[in-house]
Amino acid sequence: MQTSQAVQIANLGFPRIGRQRELKFALERYWRGEITQLELARVAKVLRSTHWEWQAKAGVELLPVGDFAYYDQVLTLSATLNVIPDRHRGEAQEGSVDLDTLFRVARGRAPTGEDAPASEMTKFFNTNYHYIVPELKAEQTFTIAYEQIFDEVCEAQALGYRAKPVLLGPVSYLYLAKAVGSEFNKLTLLPDLLKAYGAILARFVAQGVEWVQLEEPVLALELDSDWQEAIAVTYAALQDAGIKILLASYYGTIAHHQSLVSALPVAGLHLDLVTAPEQLADFAAHLQEEQVLSLGVINGRNVWAADIDSIAQRIKPVVNDLKGRVWIAPSCSLLHSPVDLDVEDELAPALRQQLSFAKQKLSELTQLKTLLTTDQSFGTKAEADAIRAACIARRNARAEAADKRVQERVAALSPADYERDSEFAARQVRQQQKYRLPLLPTTTIGSFPQTPAIRGLRSRWRRGEISETFYKDQLRQVTKDTVDRQLKLGIDVLVHGEAERNDMVEYFGEQLQGVGFTKFGWVQSYGSRCVKPPLIYGDLSRPGAMTVDWARYAQSLTDRPVKGMLTGPVTILHWSFAREDISREQIATQIGLAIRDEVIDLQNAGIGIIQIDEPAFREGLPLKRSEWDTYLQWAVDAFKLSAAGVSDETQIHTHMCYSEFNETIEAIAAMDADVITIETSRSRMELLTAFEDFEYPNEIGPGVYDIHSPNTPTVDEMVTLIEKAADKIPVRQLWVNPDCGLKTRTWEEVEPALQNLVQATKELRRRLG
Repeated sequence: MQTSQAVQIANLGFPRIGRQRELKFALERYWRGEITQLELARVAKVLRSTHWEWQAKAGVELLPVGDFAYYDQVLTLSATLNVIPDRHRGEAQEGSVDLDTLFRVARGRAPTGEDAPASEMTKFFNTNYHYIVPELKAEQTFTIAYEQIFDEVCEAQALGYRAKPVLLGPVSYLYLAKAVGSEFNKLTLLPDLLKAYGAILARFVAQGVEWVQLEEPVLALELDSDWQEAIAVTYAALQDAGIKILLASYYGTIAHHQSLVSALPVAGLHLDLVTAPEQLADFAAHLQEEQVLSLGVINGRNVWAADIDSIAQRIKPVVNDLKGRVWIAPSCSLLHSPVDLDVEDELAPALRQQLSFAKQKLSELTQLKTLLTTDQSFGTKAEADAIRAACIARRNARAEAADKRVQERVAALSPADYERDSEFAARQVRQQQKYRLPLLPTTTIGSFPQTPAIRGLRSRWRRGEISETFYKDQLRQVTKDTVDRQLKLGIDVLVHGEAERNDMVEYFGEQLQGVGFTKFGWVQSYGSRCVKPPLIYGDLSRPGAMTVDWARYAQSLTDRPVKGMLTGPVTILHWSFAREDISREQIATQIGLAIRDEVIDLQNAGIGIIQIDEPAFREGLPLKRSEWDTYLQWAVDAFKLSAAGVSDETQIHTHMCYSEFNETIEAIAAMDADVITIETSRSRMELLTAFEDFEYPNEIGPGVYDIHSPNTPTVDEMVTLIEKAADKIPVRQLWVNPDCGLKTRTWEEVEPALQNLVQATKELRRRLG
């Protein structure tokens, strides 16, 4: 075996936000008009150069190019293919688009600067990353209209790197897109789309590119015969493009499509062996002659350091058998990982040694290559021994995080712990008698604007520049102001505004035992929105009340009900980096018990309406429908466990956003929340089709105000949306509310929108009452 070809280090993609969120801040400054597009481009170029350098130093020979996006890589591909809605396209842009066009699609603007509905945004498969949904018409054509990926290939080559362009594959792109206008089969567009992909590949060939990475995560789904045929047709059509294609899939096993995939005329195949290590043997056995097999063995979606020794032992037989045709790589793009552990300077050593961020995952690949090729002199025996010793130390540290009391409490649970005292119909009567809310009650989802003053106050407090007493006094003033504004607007069920919270998951994680935190462990959620997930490293418990004081204070300011605001167990789980040594069901149950304790304490403090948010409920669905029932059962149980300890008069709300409800509506009903609020405005209430064939038994608030756009919806627009909702759901069950929390908006945007929301509701009460 030739030493240099024993195994090659590869990477599918790298985070683009920067380890200090440089891209986020540059984007937001550009949107505010504080910097020019040229200055934004300079920030982006520095980030790409830095990230390519890190990858090259780790031994990545083919650097992914095209993984960088100013907003979202699916939107960038749509721009490349000239798939831009007419409402966002200027008259002079028929054949080309620019960066501002992308921002108009994502943020809701017409070329004239006027409001235009933003394109839908939803979760990318089962991740917490959001993509902008492409809008396709029956007469859609595809042409190259945006040059970013070609420019970046040149940029990488000018720095001396071998570029491997990265694109979402044609079939996955069609699958994720939305058909607009008249109904049609999206697959009828595939022939023309393949011509456009062929033109893109020809451009790469002209640039001297050897490999291109086409990603088809749709293969992890249980595809019907038409979509399977589309995969076969696609790669047959592209095989003569004059470029080597690495077909990549991830987020789950594709073993159910093994015969289809193994027969495809591609030069290489990437497998996610973190979620599905068992698929390796079958694909290795059916690998075509000269075909490369890329082994995704480092978890691209979690922060825990890999057990390099175990991985090496597992894959070494395949490495030896395939003799130079093996690449080792992360399971998927590192987009879902924080950028760099090196900047974390406050982590406890026991926790730090267990972590690995994107930059460190590249080093793990180097270490893995050392263990796989020590006998070929890539690494020394001493280096290999040190790697194995570190793996043993991490295993020992994980074992020390166990909490026997938590484990015993979970083991003692009975079926009665998951159920409310009475059925919803009985609870509804008692709640109506207690709260006497009007027809179409108005509320908001929870958070109100986190102003620069609030964020600055929190930063000063964390740095120790102000006392905790002063900090809380200031936040009480903010809370009072928030309550007063809602009273003036005429909102029926208030919230305290969450001024004290940095993030809806992080805030709770900071108060739970068994959870750790980073300073800079940010990951991109969408656009410039980044989140810093907690690290669930041990058994979870709640040492004390987390929200009671703030809720009690807000309720003392008014006779109107003020909701207690909590994040649910399923969302805390999915939006954290969770330990991998016990099942996700066990973790959700532990969190459910902690939230249950908080719910009971809120009720005992006089808070009668409590919202337990579960925006990530659908996000956890396995990609294969055949595995849904198991997940839905334990996810529903975790929510019910958190909510079931209260009396009938206590009204439990939940909130979900970016969810398709048609396929999970029965499970959502089984959660038995008294009121559910959902995101529906971007889809113009299309998501409510789930309620046409299913008689939802409880109350529901479909969002009528898209908070992710700076646009102010008019009274007439909201009236129309509420009327659409009333066509599908009895008006007596309906609430009126925004799509989501208002944290990211300004008061100047929020108050006019809520004023219109209240006015729209009053008009409809007069009509429908």
